[in-house]
Amino acid sequence: MLYFFLFLYLSSYYTFMNNTEKGIFLKLYNRNGYVLDFSTVDFDAFTMRSVGISLCAEYGLSKGRSLITFVNNSTRELSNKLLLDLLEYYETQYYDFENEQQGTYGRFYAECKNIAQRINKNQFTIFASNSVKEVFSSEYIEKQTSIMIENQKNNPTESIGKAKELIESCCKTILEENKITIESKWNINNLVDETTKLLEITPKHISDTTKEAEAIKAILGNLKGIASNIAIIRNAYGSGHGKSASYEGLQERHAKLAIGSCITLVNFLWDSYKRRNDKS
Repeated sequence: MLYFFLFLYLSSYYTFMNNTEKGIFLKLYNRNGYVLDFSTVDFDAFTMRSVGISLCAEYGLSKGRSLITFVNNSTRELSNKLLLDLLEYYETQYYDFENEQQGTYGRFYAECKNIAQRINKNQFTIFASNSVKEVFSSEYIEKQTSIMIENQKNNPTESIGKAKELIESCCKTILEENKITIESKWNINNLVDETTKLLEITPKHISDTTKEAEAIKAILGNLKGIASNIAIIRNAYGSGHGKSASYEGLQERHAKLAIGSCITLVNFLWDSYKRRNDKS
């Protein structure tokens, strides 16, 4: 229901894809019944976050057929949003993005990118990011941490996904508050890089005369590693196809590792940001 009212608000300047354009997006995402590198659990979690519906659970079909069914039967607003959210995932998280750019999928991607620009996705992104900025706070961090911990046993993949999202939300909020333009091509590594530069907590900002300077620099140098490795763990274990029958997905121990690392990084960035503001 929230998305419905949101898109009513945006409808005065938001244009929509026609059926031919939707078909191009589906050709990019649908891989013989699979959708990119999503497992069924991950795909349902992704679509729930995007449009409020776990598609495979809703339709009882494969990921590819569930996506097609949703796009053909949902409102223009929701089908647009899911297809554009998947485009962002393809650009920033899909493991084979670079390799595919020279082939057929690369041509599909170029067409999808042009369509996305035409329908003015940036208007929606700005609106959505402002919403995130309004709710992000120390209390928000605590709430999301509780959710991750609650889900780490029964849905470790979802918990790790939320860990990655929490890092991204933290960085985007800090950057936007400081009028830093967030490029559409930035991944989680870029976000952490730009945030640490802004807050001047990169190793190069630590004087060599500082006591235990090398130890401090080593710790700060690993901040980016936390974010990138959470993304790697999530992508490697979350991918559902192309695995043998003995493949085991994410486990609770992976979730605990990701959640603990995420909490350390987010709290450090957010505390540094608040301290910087207090000094100002």
